[in-house]
Amino acid sequence: MANAEERKVKIGVLGAGQISQAAHFDSIRRANNAELYAICDVDQYLLNEMAHIYHPEKLFTDFDEMLKDPELEAVVIGIADNFHVPMTMKAIEAGKHVLVEKPLGMSIEEVEELGQRVKETKVHVQVGNMKRFDPGIEAAKEFIDTEMGEMLALKAWYCDNTYRYTTTDNVQPVILTGPNMKKPAGNPKADKRRYYMRGHGSHLYDTARYLGGNILAVTAWLTEKYGSYSWMVTAEFENGFVGQLDLTLQVRMDWHEGFEVYGEHGSIIAKTYNPWTFKSSDVEIFKSADDSYHRPIAVDGHFYRRQIEDFAQAILTGKPGKGATVNDGIAAMKIMQAVQESVKTGKRVVVSSVSGEL
Repeated sequence: MANAEERKVKIGVLGAGQISQAAHFDSIRRANNAELYAICDVDQYLLNEMAHIYHPEKLFTDFDEMLKDPELEAVVIGIADNFHVPMTMKAIEAGKHVLVEKPLGMSIEEVEELGQRVKETKVHVQVGNMKRFDPGIEAAKEFIDTEMGEMLALKAWYCDNTYRYTTTDNVQPVILTGPNMKKPAGNPKADKRRYYMRGHGSHLYDTARYLGGNILAVTAWLTEKYGSYSWMVTAEFENGFVGQLDLTLQVRMDWHEGFEVYGEHGSIIAKTYNPWTFKSSDVEIFKSADDSYHRPIAVDGHFYRRQIEDFAQAILTGKPGKGATVNDGIAAMKIMQAVQESVKTGKRVVVSSVSGEL
């Protein structure tokens, strides 16, 4: 039997839509420790088209049937948000490891129920916050954890821009659709507050927690003008400092994302790029130890492939990976809900107190 360094994890992908075509299929094929074993989608036409491009060993139109396959070890769940929790539940009941796209779910109650179920199993469940695998952000995290000392303040911003879709259309593969694709009821993009918060806030608040630790409470403001939305959030961190978080969509400028960190023994300034360009963040770290700026060159910006490799490594070794856990996914959802409640009430909201559907 091959050892962990030689063997590849057999992964099945649920959903052959945009995120799978743009990220997951290719990432699994590129990974050094994973195999695109199966694809599952209810749309037979789309399934056949993906088979011609990616050549998985098996195809399924029924997720339950895919989960019965004894050779399948893990699944990537790349479907609409409202299916994340029920399909993850099915997978862990079948004993399969899971990488589920963010946000983790639709309501605080359902993700907490999932978190409890994960505790009772031996499977590895990871949430798809792929920015944790940006080498620039990883360099910042390492400095924070090992050299910086106490954190004084953190500022982070995620500002999607008006040119985003032009950029992504140019760099993503041409996304194919099928006549029988399964979609959630209604139009998920109709409620912009909810859509933007789920799709983009989940990145901002997870990155803030990844760098600064748990967020205890938020006070938030929302400005809506000319079809754009800007959430400004004061976040109280468990580590004893206050951060400022800016989620704005859409800005009339280039993609604008990054963070600044001020610490006891240095500071960090980072610029993050549109993720579909697969360009690592530019990070400038000032270290008081040598009174010098350090700018790591991070050439491997394929966050999705690096995420898959970490997921597979955790499965092969039985050791926790570096990716976002179910608890991280729950925490991000609670922060998003707390931000929405603070905007609505005009008051400070304790993150642990929130409930309901995001």
